[in-house]
Formats: sequence, C-alpha cells, structure tokens
Amino acid sequence: MVSHAEVLSKTSFFSDSPEPVLSALAAKATTRALVRGDVVFSEGDQPDALYVVLAGRIAIVIDNKPLDHRETVVALMEEGDLFGELAMLDDGPRSATARAIETATVLQVNYSEVLPLLTLHPDLMWNVVRLLAKRLRTMDEVLSDSVFLDVTGRTAKRIVELSNGQNEFTLPVTQEELAGMVGASRERVNKAIASFIRLHWIEQQDRHYKILNRQSLEQRSH
Repeated sequence: MVSHAEVLSKTSFFSDSPEPVLSALAAKATTRALVRGDVVFSEGDQPDALYVVLAGRIAIVIDNKPLDHRETVVALMEEGDLFGELAMLDDGPRSATARAIETATVLQVNYSEVLPLLTLHPDLMWNVVRLLAKRLRTMDEVLSDSVFLDVTGRTAKRIVELSNGQNEFTLPVTQEELAGMVGASRERVNKAIASFIRLHWIEQQDRHYKILNRQSLEQRSH
C-alpha cells in the first residue's frame, strides 16, 4: 500500500521535498471519504487546505446559474492529482467548487502545515510555479477549444479524453456533467452524440460507450 508521504512526493507541488518533511506532512494530513455529490469546498469559501485525490474523481466546477442555470466543469481531478492550492498563494476565496462525481477519497493537507515548508525551503516555490504553469496551459487549451471548436468537436474531444485510450468504457460523468465539460447545453451535447452514433463512430447505451471509429472521432476533435 502506498503511504501518504509517497502520494505527496508524486505530486509536482511536493516532488522535491525532503523525505522527513513529507513524512511530517503526511502524519498531520487527514483523509476524507466522499460519496457522489459530496462537496469538498464551494466557490467563495474561505480556504484552509489543499487536497490530493487518493481514489475516485473530483470535478472542479464554476457556477453559471445566475446566467443560464448550468455549471461549467473546468477540470476533472483523478487519482494522484493535487487541487485547492491556488487560494494558499493569494489568500483569496475559493474560485471554484470541488465536488465528488463518484465515490472518492481525498487527502487533506492544511495550509498551516504547508506554508512553513515553503519558508524553510524556498526553492520548492519552483514546483509551485511549474504547477501554476500547467494550470495556465490547461485553461489556455479550454479557451482555445471554446473559440476554435464547435460543440460537436468539443464533445468528440471530451469523449476521447474520458475513454482513457479504451474502446469500451463507462463514462465517468453524467450527461449533465459531460455537457458542463463541453461548455454547452445537454440537448446540444446529446445531439452531437447522436450524430456520432449515426456515423457509426460510437455505440452508446446509457453511460456505456464503445468507440467504433477512433480515428474519425479524434479528427473531429481537432
């Protein structure tokens, strides 16, 4: 079984931390067991901790309800992914909501334990810079997709990504959540999926998908 110290060491945020420091952090970290729908933190909350996914998936969502009663899924955190660190750097409120989309477990590390580490080992700030650069690249890709890909193209791209290279898989999100990842209404995403079925690119039954023509699906996603 992988220890919590090992889990932390595999994240880009803590990858260069000395082993005694990681062990000390792990000893004070706590685990949270979640079921689908449980909220880790909400947009606007005052933050006090960062998290690493030990099992399951966590969706990072932004609430658009004042405008169109929908949520936008900006990221999907899976096993080993770290999230919730941004507010530690600028002392601002949570910029998004983190919610379990399936049974999950997260490791919670309080900011009060992490900040002294950065003070004692300022070279570790480069890890923070690299993590933020990765976040920025991800957001740039999301923005590029929204500008240059239509709903059908974005739907194809998300299906390819969620397949994890498998031709038969169970979609890890609901149709509503998939629509949030695509950035469109559920109706428009369902219409795109129906077109893929008509073209014999995929087969679908509820959340079970079978990719019949991955090449065409990938081409449509560019």
